[in-house]
Amino acid sequence: MQTPDEIYGELFKDVQLKRIFPDNKTFVDCTPKRKPADIVDDYINIKKGTLSNDDIKKFVEDNFTLPAAVASYHTDIKEDIVEHIEELWNVLQRSADKLVEGSSLIALPYPYIVPGGRFNEIYYWDSYFTMLGLAVSHKWDVIENMIENFAFLVREYGHIPNGNRTYFLSRSQPPYFSLMIELLVTHKGTHVWLKYLDALQLEYDFWMDKSQPTKHVVQLSDGSVLNRYYDQSDKPRPEAYYEEMKLASTDNGDEKLLFQNLRAACESGWDFSGRWFKDGKTFTEIDILNILPVDLNCLLYHLESSLAMAYRHADNKAEEAHFTKLALLREDAINKHFFNEEDGWFYDFNISTKTLSEQKTIAGITPFFFDIPTSEAIVKAADVIRENFLKPGGVVTTLINTGQQWDAPNGWAPLQWITIKALDDYGEVLLAKDIAQRWAQLNNKVYKSTGKLMEKYNVVDTNTLAGGGEYPSQDGFGWTNGVLLKILKTYDDLDVNS
Repeated sequence: MQTPDEIYGELFKDVQLKRIFPDNKTFVDCTPKRKPADIVDDYINIKKGTLSNDDIKKFVEDNFTLPAAVASYHTDIKEDIVEHIEELWNVLQRSADKLVEGSSLIALPYPYIVPGGRFNEIYYWDSYFTMLGLAVSHKWDVIENMIENFAFLVREYGHIPNGNRTYFLSRSQPPYFSLMIELLVTHKGTHVWLKYLDALQLEYDFWMDKSQPTKHVVQLSDGSVLNRYYDQSDKPRPEAYYEEMKLASTDNGDEKLLFQNLRAACESGWDFSGRWFKDGKTFTEIDILNILPVDLNCLLYHLESSLAMAYRHADNKAEEAHFTKLALLREDAINKHFFNEEDGWFYDFNISTKTLSEQKTIAGITPFFFDIPTSEAIVKAADVIRENFLKPGGVVTTLINTGQQWDAPNGWAPLQWITIKALDDYGEVLLAKDIAQRWAQLNNKVYKSTGKLMEKYNVVDTNTLAGGGEYPSQDGFGWTNGVLLKILKTYDDLDVNS
């Protein structure tokens, strides 16, 4: 499928580079009112004269339907934040899509929940954390519809893209599909494994370079097979075209390599963070292609374990044994290559330097979320959290402040839940509950002052909203709603009033 830059050519470049809309995502999400080829022809003809920015904007508005305005939903601030979230599910739900020629939206066959704000499409890893809250709300039909959409995408395209936009098709996102299936199994039973076995296998084949040469697989000198993020394109992202062309103009390095690294960081979901920068601070030093992320490899361990479970229910003993072995091999490799025995924390592994990353991030708790380390390992890990990551509003994402949104002082809902559940599962129940309390209070505090649940939060200074990144902080917000409901359900005696 063609992307907006490929369809609209000169019009696309003019709109994006001249900043006709402040947000580059606006134009790529527009819906054409007539045949794209006719729109392009007409634009080429009128461009023979002199066009002002206002002329270009009017041409776009005449020929396209612009995406719905950001923050178009307003609510009276309710005493009960749960009531607000229950109302928001209807606001954030979208109906099954209709295919429109020239639109970047990939039509999905079932209704789904979007994150909110500028994100008016389904997102892959967001959706798992959104589903945690939908389950608390007993909206299992919505969960199943979203899973059906992801199964449709992986069967149609060979992978689950970042989101249902054509400009996302070159990459995926953190592979949470197996966790979604596991969640649905708790409600509908083990036959769910059989229903989605083919989709799980397709997902695995994509990440392991079996269905296409996606370059996600890296084999280390000891034979360990591990994974990295890798987008299949080396062009600037259409939804961030101006920003990436501007960044490339300041860099004397390989432009295509820069774009590949930027795109791979988007596949990680952590776009952007000093976690991916060689020096921990400079954007043009982004080097994620040389990083094996600890959390990605934990997710693939879960996918391998899930495939073993699914094949067990299919009574396919050979495949069950095969994936059980792969999961055990990956478990050993995670403990061997990502763990720092000195401080008891898990780090990313740099395949260029053959050393652990110097960046200590909250992603290091992820192996505990998947029950990979020994029970003794939690003692040092809990100390690391107390001494480094625990802040007034929850756990901070990294220990560096780069101005990027996935760094200090910001905290994000999915990382709070991963940390809380990991600690609780390993017996650090008081620390887990403390983090849950801090995060819930911060969520409620911001809600009471703004009427909104946000995409991310400043967990260091709870009187200041989060910032950084390519766009303003968004409200809505799917995974924040989901994680907060899950926390309040898990700890029903929390005091959310700070």
